[in-house]
Amino acid sequence: MGTNNIVILAIESSCDETSAAVIVDGKVLNNIVATQSVHEKYGGVVPELASRAHQENLIPVVQEAISSAGISKDQLSAIAFTRGPGLMGSLLVGVSFAKALAYARGIPLIEVNHMQAHILAHFIDAPQPSFPFICLTVSGGHTQLVLVKDHLDMTVIGETQDDAVGEAFDKTAKLLGLLYPGGPLIDRHAKNGNPKAFTFPITRMPELNYSFSGIKTAVLYFLRDELRENPNFIEENLSDLCASIQFSLIQMLLIKLKLAVAEHQVKNVAIAGGVSANSGLREALGQLAKEKNWNLFIPEFEYCTDNAAMIAMAAHYKYLIGEFSSLEVTPLAKMKL
Repeated sequence: MGTNNIVILAIESSCDETSAAVIVDGKVLNNIVATQSVHEKYGGVVPELASRAHQENLIPVVQEAISSAGISKDQLSAIAFTRGPGLMGSLLVGVSFAKALAYARGIPLIEVNHMQAHILAHFIDAPQPSFPFICLTVSGGHTQLVLVKDHLDMTVIGETQDDAVGEAFDKTAKLLGLLYPGGPLIDRHAKNGNPKAFTFPITRMPELNYSFSGIKTAVLYFLRDELRENPNFIEENLSDLCASIQFSLIQMLLIKLKLAVAEHQVKNVAIAGGVSANSGLREALGQLAKEKNWNLFIPEFEYCTDNAAMIAMAAHYKYLIGEFSSLEVTPLAKMKL
């Protein structure tokens, strides 16, 4: 590897996944992820436990990323990190490590917006969307419709006004007695169920915005009433319940996506974020894309959930225009795109 190569080490620590990746001249070489299982028994991410786990995992993960990439620290051109949004304690671990390493090596520091990085995961591998395109970004903390005009030129054109769709998946799964994280389990059970077995409300918000708090409440009261009549109702109807809940959530997502595509006159559509790993959503999007003649882009599964490869890709484009951060930079729990 020559001295002119752009070699960036990227760190992701926004929630409960500790990840590091190395990118060289825009090509991601690896994507090392340490998942935290400590949260399962609590039914959700415990912020204090997450930050402690990041402290334990970060150095081994970074060492593995550097080693498996076949590089040395001397070859690094910059250090990238997730500044936000995310859990403050988790972000602080990653930011502090990145700042210390950049200072020690005397190389630039690059802050990355976590949500922007999810979208730029589409540029890790081919095929890559051409501009402009609309990206539906769906995760445990965010639900956004984003008009993407260039790698670093994005505008949020619609978003949830309360809960994220990923939270709705996890919270309704908890009501069904499923373990955390419940979203993937709903997806798994839904494959054997009838999506029209039960009807749940489709919340319609003004313009291109979303709301997912209503369906959680509707499921709560529906189950309460049914369980009064039959204590085994959930067990006997689990697959149908999962399929029906998932169907309603997906319909809410797609209704606004269709409006956004029509309003902005684009043909290229993408999806990003942890919920983009949902097989029901992928299938429904694929069918819709065929009907509407869209060019649909869906990232590989490993780039849907939180990962450092997407942070690395965003950092690469920032490096090219010299967009660096000072050593005084601090994490932001809430950070606009």
